[in-house]
Amino acid sequence: MLGWLLNFAYVALLVTLSPWLAYAALRKGKYRQGWAEKFLGRVPVRSGDRPCIWLHAVSVGEVKLLAPLLAELARQRPDAECVLSTTTRTGYELAAKIYPQCVRFYCPLDFTWAVAAAMRCVRPELLVLCELELWPNLVRAARRHGARVGVVNGRLSEKSFRGYRRIRPLVSRLLSSLDLVAAQNDEYAERFLALGARPESVSVTGSLKFDGAASDRNNPQTAALMALTGWPDDAIVLLAGSTQEPEESLALATFTALAAEHPRLRLIVVPRHPERFEEVARLLDASGLDWQRRSKLTPSTIPHPPSSLLLVDTIGELGHWWGTATVAFVGGSMGTRGGQNMLEPAAYGAAVSFGPNTWNFRDIVEMLLARNAAVVVRNGEELTAFVRRALDDPAYAATRGQRAAALVAEGRGATKRTVDQLCRLLPAPNQQSSRAA
Repeated sequence: MLGWLLNFAYVALLVTLSPWLAYAALRKGKYRQGWAEKFLGRVPVRSGDRPCIWLHAVSVGEVKLLAPLLAELARQRPDAECVLSTTTRTGYELAAKIYPQCVRFYCPLDFTWAVAAAMRCVRPELLVLCELELWPNLVRAARRHGARVGVVNGRLSEKSFRGYRRIRPLVSRLLSSLDLVAAQNDEYAERFLALGARPESVSVTGSLKFDGAASDRNNPQTAALMALTGWPDDAIVLLAGSTQEPEESLALATFTALAAEHPRLRLIVVPRHPERFEEVARLLDASGLDWQRRSKLTPSTIPHPPSSLLLVDTIGELGHWWGTATVAFVGGSMGTRGGQNMLEPAAYGAAVSFGPNTWNFRDIVEMLLARNAAVVVRNGEELTAFVRRALDDPAYAATRGQRAAALVAEGRGATKRTVDQLCRLLPAPNQQSSRAA
């Protein structure tokens, strides 16, 4: 009965949102792919009898987060087959690019018929959900088909906790059915327990984001990207990454204010959403500055002389571009998004800044600020002041970068702890899958 009540609620929500969804599909190219997978559960049919782990990651951030987890799973359980589902087009495209070894598909929407059909096709022993992607019908379908269910990198913000507490009877029933909640910290673990998760299923494993953050600035991908710009080795890069409106304007104003005084300064802007690439391009055109698009750069088209401003209008490269940054501004933090992952530039030892609205990464922000390893900038003037100080006093920038990199190094290890817990939910390596084709 509950499943069909949820079906009715989902249909009502889709009908209500249909004008906006149609607009987004027609004007922004969103929601056009994967209809059969999403609405009917027609995902790829898995053959063979290897133990199967179905990992679900919503979008780009979660997809990237799975890299160390997949590597550790392959090390501990080479006999297991991993399949990967995503919700967004950008997440799907990135998964196809960086995980060619995995079968990939759009996750079915949480209709009873769609998730049941998908379970029959995939036949997983274990369903792994990133952070807090708890869909009741999906979890129920997994349990009905004999699969164990785990949440990894689990987090539960204060806002989400308050909202879930209002519907605690429903949430408690869902959380109590989970075999594993691998929480990022003690605070999140306590919230999961307060909402009804079973104590024996909750474990504090740490944040996978620490393990997923690269730290070697000399890695081949970063070196190749830097070479494409045509910039000299002594260029000082200000990178504004995962930005939303009006953060690109603020970064551009900072660059304009400081470029004449600091001729080695370069600016890289990486908008969070692909549908905003053209909007940001128009902003750069209006500035009157010479700029270039990442998508136009190839080894044979390196500009001479190169411009000092780069728009990264490609998907999945930001993690490597952070390795070029001397000074970093992490976007999604001046508006209502709640921040983006600031551990990536921190791991590279950049001088990190972000806006005041970072509730999605509150624990990480607290650690960085406690170490004096990052700076909160509340507006464009404060961003310009921070970048100016980093340029005028290289020791100031280097010290903050060193503190940030040290913090990330100390936080590593969550991946192995998480995979150790997941492997306890799988059949023994020599045990044949109970859901063979």
